[in-house]
Amino acid sequence: MKATGFSIGELSKRSGVNIETIRYYEKIGVMPAPGRSAGGYRLYGADHLKRLSFVRRSRQLGFSLDEIRGLLRLVDGDAYTCAEVQALTLNHLAEIRRKITDLKRLKRVMAEMAAQCSGERAPECAVIDVLFDARPPSSEPQGVNRGRRGGGRRKAP
Repeated sequence: MKATGFSIGELSKRSGVNIETIRYYEKIGVMPAPGRSAGGYRLYGADHLKRLSFVRRSRQLGFSLDEIRGLLRLVDGDAYTCAEVQALTLNHLAEIRRKITDLKRLKRVMAEMAAQCSGERAPECAVIDVLFDARPPSSEPQGVNRGRRGGGRRKAP
């Protein structure tokens, strides 16, 4: 009996997922191992394409590979409920909200750091000084005079 299916290159084209990524997904168990041709080449079918599309779309929505594994376990078990999928989705949504809060804070801090920069050529730079500051980061940028690069000294104003 002749094995039917399409190559990994064709799966990549149809799904928009890089060949190496497909191999990685197989290695970590997100994608099932494909059948093989008589010559040992991977042969993929419509189910592989459908699953890979699910993984690709989930990644686009920011789901981690662990979250995707959880969703796929539910689907593969064929006994999932919408409530279980909703719980995973709500957990992911909470993480997105945390990231948005962090990104807003980061945006504010970076804008304030950049505003301290004169833009002139000088041996001292407020942004570089803040980045060299060894103290743990806070939600506010460090003052211009607080950081020291390489033990250098500040010039008096």
